[in-house]
Amino acid sequence: MKPLELTIRLEWVVVAVAAVVFYASTGISWWLFGLLILAPDLSMSGYLARPRVGAIAYNALHILIVPVLLLLAGHLSGNATAMAVALIWIAHIAIDRALGYGLKLSTGFQDTHLGRIGR
Repeated sequence: MKPLELTIRLEWVVVAVAAVVFYASTGISWWLFGLLILAPDLSMSGYLARPRVGAIAYNALHILIVPVLLLLAGHLSGNATAMAVALIWIAHIAIDRALGYGLKLSTGFQDTHLGRIGR
């Protein structure tokens, strides 16, 4: 692994750890964390239709825009559950990036914005 790739992966590890630490501060049950941590990966079922549909579905649940906005809305409204769900989602995305899984290209599941998986 090249130094820059290692640095980027470590950066995502830090984001994942921060999301988990902040999740702990919400006071919401760890059962919810366990139940939802893999939920964004259900979007992979889009690949059953075709690669383009799969990529759109996967990417929609693996970008930070919506969970960060949900986290902000939860914070501003004092809704701990919304913040907890957002932090679980952010942790999932960060773990994926730390493992080298990027946003998908429409050519196939193995092709990501970070390069081909398993290269």
